[in-house]
Amino acid sequence: MPPTDGKRTALVTGANSGLGKAIATALAAEGTRVGLVVRDRERGATALAEIRAATGNDDLHLFIADLSDQSAIRAVAESVQQQFAQLHLLINNAGTAFAERRLSPQGIESALATNHLGPFLLTNLLVDLLKASAPARIVNVGTRINTAMDFDDLNWERRPYGMMKGYGQSKLGNLHFTFELARRLQGNGVTVNCVFPGVFKSNLGGTDGAQGAFLKLFARLFGWAIPSPEQAARRVLYLADAPELADVSGQYFGNRKLIPAPAQALDPEANRRLWQISEALTAPSQTAG
Repeated sequence: MPPTDGKRTALVTGANSGLGKAIATALAAEGTRVGLVVRDRERGATALAEIRAATGNDDLHLFIADLSDQSAIRAVAESVQQQFAQLHLLINNAGTAFAERRLSPQGIESALATNHLGPFLLTNLLVDLLKASAPARIVNVGTRINTAMDFDDLNWERRPYGMMKGYGQSKLGNLHFTFELARRLQGNGVTVNCVFPGVFKSNLGGTDGAQGAFLKLFARLFGWAIPSPEQAARRVLYLADAPELADVSGQYFGNRKLIPAPAQALDPEANRRLWQISEALTAPSQTAG
């Protein structure tokens, strides 16, 4: 393990474009050591070079992982631990949506695997490093869809699958995870909060992504009215940087203020239940390869 130098160190998932890249760029501009977790090596290398050129920060590190694949998550967590002696900030930003039901390498519906189980597993693999680096913060990037999780059919085996339904359920998992993790981390010097970054210009889900045809048309006609990823990143960076949030944990934020969570996520028993299910779905025996 490299020696501890006391420099603030952050890890941002989904950092090669959009919101993740904007977050990583802002952190790099602050002088933070930043690890970029990306799925595609070439796109990640391009993003890293662009962030370095824009900020003058050479302390940038690239990590490659498809966050729907638990084998890749375990490998990237090991790489982070080998390269970083400390980790003060983990931003779980990566997320996606799928027009049709598809399965991860572990046989899990891909939106659930990427958007919920990915950050669940990565955070749990890195939580000891975060504790050892305390004070530390975890920021989960969520969404604002008023839905509920069907604990008996998380894999969409019995229900008809819809892109927004699958996306909404998987992202609700971020809130359940945030609230239960905050309870478990009490007294460890690590805070965890969730943030809704708002609606912004995004390529979520690709050309047929979750923003839908209406938002794409609106953005094309009135692009000035749709915030940029850089503007959306300010909400995330507030949770990452604000001194007044040093001891705030287990909360759901919008634009620098608390916002209400869906009813199911406010149920401690539901939070514990999803945690237990998530542990079973990410157990080492489930990892392919």
